[in-house]
Amino acid sequence: MRAARIALNLLCRPADVRGLCLRSIKRKFFTVLEVKKGPRDQTLAPADNLWTTARDGAVRLRMEERGPASEPPVTTLQMFQDTVQRFGNLPALAVKRDGQWQTTTYLQYHQQCRAAAKSFLKLGLERFHSVGILGFNSPEWFIAEIGAIMAGGFPFGIYTTSSSEACAYVAKNAGTNILVVEDHQQLEKILQIQSQLPHLKAIVQYGPELREKRPNLYTWKEFMQIGSDIPDSKLDDIIASQKANQCCLIVYTSGTTGPPKGVMLSHDNVTWFVKRYAEAAGVQDHEIGVSYMPLNHIAAQVWDIWVPICFGGTTYFANPDALRVSPVDILKEVRPTRFIAVPRIWEKIQGALEATESASSFIQKAISTWAKSIGLAASHNLINGIDSRPWGYSLADFLVLKKLKASVGLDRCPWCHTGAAPITEDTLEYFMPLNIPILQLYGMSECSGPITVCTLSEFRLSSCGKPIPGCRTKIHMPDKDGNGEVCLWGRSVFMGYLNMAEMTTEALDEEGWLHSGDIGKLDQDGFLTITGRIKELVITAGGENIPPVPIEEALKKEVPIISNTMVVGDKRKFLSMLITLKCIIDPVTLEPKDDLTPDVIQFCQQLGSHATCVSEVVRSKDPVIYKAIQEGLDRVNQRAVSRAQKVQKWTILEKDFSLDGGELGPTLKLKRPVILSRYEKVIDEFYKL
Repeated sequence: MRAARIALNLLCRPADVRGLCLRSIKRKFFTVLEVKKGPRDQTLAPADNLWTTARDGAVRLRMEERGPASEPPVTTLQMFQDTVQRFGNLPALAVKRDGQWQTTTYLQYHQQCRAAAKSFLKLGLERFHSVGILGFNSPEWFIAEIGAIMAGGFPFGIYTTSSSEACAYVAKNAGTNILVVEDHQQLEKILQIQSQLPHLKAIVQYGPELREKRPNLYTWKEFMQIGSDIPDSKLDDIIASQKANQCCLIVYTSGTTGPPKGVMLSHDNVTWFVKRYAEAAGVQDHEIGVSYMPLNHIAAQVWDIWVPICFGGTTYFANPDALRVSPVDILKEVRPTRFIAVPRIWEKIQGALEATESASSFIQKAISTWAKSIGLAASHNLINGIDSRPWGYSLADFLVLKKLKASVGLDRCPWCHTGAAPITEDTLEYFMPLNIPILQLYGMSECSGPITVCTLSEFRLSSCGKPIPGCRTKIHMPDKDGNGEVCLWGRSVFMGYLNMAEMTTEALDEEGWLHSGDIGKLDQDGFLTITGRIKELVITAGGENIPPVPIEEALKKEVPIISNTMVVGDKRKFLSMLITLKCIIDPVTLEPKDDLTPDVIQFCQQLGSHATCVSEVVRSKDPVIYKAIQEGLDRVNQRAVSRAQKVQKWTILEKDFSLDGGELGPTLKLKRPVILSRYEKVIDEFYKL
């Protein structure tokens, strides 16, 4: 679209002016790219452009003459082979089956991926076509992903919460030849839309045994054996033909603001980024991690699949309900050396710790309070570069801090990460005294994962950190306070959106910068802070652009019994807010229950309320709870920069938002269009005269 506009503008000018303009445009748009051309060798396919939307296309890498961006490109399969040679007999994967942990070495892992690749070829996987994977994290998920790449196809994940229609949309867009599903529930979704998928040739189920046999439907055991007659030489030729600047895998955006887009990531995007990110984050060889976040999300793939492959780590698989309930049980059993979680998971871990402390005696609570004050001072010394610990630290660590960390399985983590959504400073401050520094990071699928990272040596409490080596950030059109759109550059920036040229040119400008759609600012030291999102802006009837997230997070900080908040008021005269309270999650259905969590009940009792259920609070409009929320909101409103940014009306909903309910996305972000539609009548009540 941008090129078309430029061409149309040129055609409307006189011939002599057109010539000058063309020379000017060539200097403007092509000089930068010519200077940064990388070497052309056997690892790269011919390419002149930084982006493509063609499944068989190639891109020119953002290579530089020196520094991290000058590193020679390699494919993901070359990286995997190198790890097998170095760490072949070490454990790569661990999964609990029938109550026992079963491990797979890197050599076995690689062999199983090759077997899967041969089977994909046998079932008709075509070069530059895709394999869709619909299910929870498992060794089979990993093997299907890497096997699809080995066979010359593109793996992509489908969210387990997706409807049949959503599955059909991404499967058609990706030109899917084969779908891998976990169980009968996911299989039924595909069977409903099978006739809509012209490229589909086979379905593989890797979970429980098939309930009924159908044509072109295979169990995992059948699948892994079906390609045994494919010669090694044929597979080796396909692997050798793949180039580092060609597409390796596809990650579909979650569709919270529109139809999902297929983010094409090259081999170089993955391999170069993983090394740079892991080095910046301080990842060591043979780390132990837990796989529980949805693998459809790029952060989970980077953290669970590719970082371990690069550094010979071991990945343990959690139960399917870990994200929705809490991963504490698996953390206590595995005791990982690295861990990443979205803010809601950190809040749940915090809740587990607070529940443990609330059951303590008065003396134990007093000792815990003292120990955490010492721990907080020690953490501040650490992040401020002060090489000393306060008096009494060793005793505080022995009596309290080590035990608290061990109670949630994080006693072997020197640091942890959080991302995908804003996290409150209260949550960060809560974990710092426990010697669990939670380091924020920022990224997106379009840049292969986190591109800015906080480290122990470079840390700001409210910041997402600095760019990883070899990447850059800038703020596009900053306002008087320095806030503007965050733009990103580096070899991790994606190839383009599959079959979506217009969307691609909206995301990538003429010089190749990725426009994130997020609003942020950089401080004098280069630390990035995200302050909002362009597509989440609420534009009032008066025309004022208001980022809702800071308001929502501020109220949650003021009133700790609140679970979720959502500001509404687009094209309205004033802002209003939907509020949910923290409640217990049903361990079977994973639905939010009516019962309030113990910490909320304790909070209510301290204020003089006897409520134990959300329905009690809402139906009686519990004056104590409503007053506490209003007072918290008043404090937030007092800090508003304008009257338009003050929330004037609000209500408590009878049910919390959830993944299964459809109000939360896979990374637990609010799905604002869904909530707006579902609570349309409630919202309209705010604006009745």
